[in-house]
Amino acid sequence: MEHPAPSPADPRSGFANDSGKNEAYSSGVSWAAVIAGAFVAAALSLILLALGTGLGLSSVSPWSNVGASASTVGIATIAWLIIMQIVASAMGGYLAGRLRTKWVNVHTDEVFFRDTAHGFLVWAVGLVITVSFLTSAATSMVGGAAQLGATGLATAGGAAMATSAAGQAEGRNLNPTEYFADTLFRSERPSPDGNDAPVRAEVGRIFANALWQGEGDVPAADKTYLAQVVAAKTGLSPTDAEKRVSEVVARVKSAAAEARQAADTARKAAAHLSLWIFLALLIGAFCASYAATIGGRQRDHV
Repeated sequence: MEHPAPSPADPRSGFANDSGKNEAYSSGVSWAAVIAGAFVAAALSLILLALGTGLGLSSVSPWSNVGASASTVGIATIAWLIIMQIVASAMGGYLAGRLRTKWVNVHTDEVFFRDTAHGFLVWAVGLVITVSFLTSAATSMVGGAAQLGATGLATAGGAAMATSAAGQAEGRNLNPTEYFADTLFRSERPSPDGNDAPVRAEVGRIFANALWQGEGDVPAADKTYLAQVVAAKTGLSPTDAEKRVSEVVARVKSAAAEARQAADTARKAAAHLSLWIFLALLIGAFCASYAATIGGRQRDHV
């Protein structure tokens, strides 16, 4: 006796539902569910980001040996980024799976793929929303700070604030080579004319060239010239002038080494942070996709 071939309504066929609705009339993406899940994921990301920022600021102390160290704060920040992605992405993906349209006459493998795609779309759209919000918020904060500064300068205390701001700006724009030049020409017997601006500018260019080379070392010919200039301007003996030049050059080299070390440390920190952010986002994409399959499975069983 022959058995009839399984119909799309037969559970043995592997189809998700026994309805006779044509698949051509159903969309493969429930954008309403995706957008809803994306907004939930973005909102949770911002809330958790604010919480993590508050906890991080409270654990840092300006005093030595008090509060969390820089390495501890770095590890805690990375761990919080991962946790934030797991929680926000999983919640958004799960909601998208529960709220999406119930597909009919669709094979269970295709349903699983669509739920996974819905979770991934939730993660992608939520990430774009979060980045857009953070960018606009940062722009607004910068504009608000500038407007507040302009308003403050117009008040009675504006003169004092302007003086302080000018001092800070001057400190930021200070050329370190000028300081080294001043160090060279310090004298207990200053010349009465004091018109040594061209000489100081030339010496500043010598130090700038040494710093530009990266090593901070001054060529021997420049050292000899500097010793002669220092001896003529300060009244030091040639030996003392050469000693002073050697000391200042050593400080220039030390400053150049510290600058290279700081730049290298910042570069490595930025590279490591970028890798950890990539890992956190990858984990978030996986969690959103997997949670969407769980939500979709529960949606179909209701």
